[in-house]
Amino acid sequence: MASVDDYLALITSYHRGKPKFAAMISALVEPLVAIQEFIAHLPIDFDLDVAIGVQLDVVGEWVGRSRFVETPIPNVYFSFDEEMRGFDLGVWKGPNDNDFGVVRLDDETYRTLLRAKIAANNWDGTLETAKDALSIIFPDGETLLFVLDNQDMSMTFGVAGKVPSILFLALLSRGYVPLKPEGVEAIYAITSFDGAPVFGFDVENE
Repeated sequence: MASVDDYLALITSYHRGKPKFAAMISALVEPLVAIQEFIAHLPIDFDLDVAIGVQLDVVGEWVGRSRFVETPIPNVYFSFDEEMRGFDLGVWKGPNDNDFGVVRLDDETYRTLLRAKIAANNWDGTLETAKDALSIIFPDGETLLFVLDNQDMSMTFGVAGKVPSILFLALLSRGYVPLKPEGVEAIYAITSFDGAPVFGFDVENE
């Protein structure tokens, strides 16, 4: 990417050393340099991992998932003496938030939901590729998700490791994470403690 100095270095020897000419060239190329920098930064501004606010909303339009939920999600606001609604789990209620529950997702929850939608968009619906799809949702590897086919038109989604926010768990239980075939019942098994596994006979893994 060219800078103003790069353009000034192209001045021929006849005009070099003439401050008024250099100032005129600087005035002409500064807007061009600014446009180059703006365009170069666009991929970062709309990167899913770093986009915020309206930038993340635009990413959501591309992916096909809005920040707003159809009905308020109750009992997710921060509260003392509530195990699942304490620090780092409950949602802080803002002055303009709905008293009946969350209808507009915060950036972090929305980002995770967009990852889930991306995973669903790329998933071929088979159990073999479900793990790859689920790994997109929590790329840090701290929250572990897995899926089991119960062979009775139902699937069990397990969540182990780091417990997601109560808001994301509510979205999961309400079907906002579309990682199941149509007509198949989704059953959720979620650990209640960070770092704890989900119980299973003769299973020794994360």
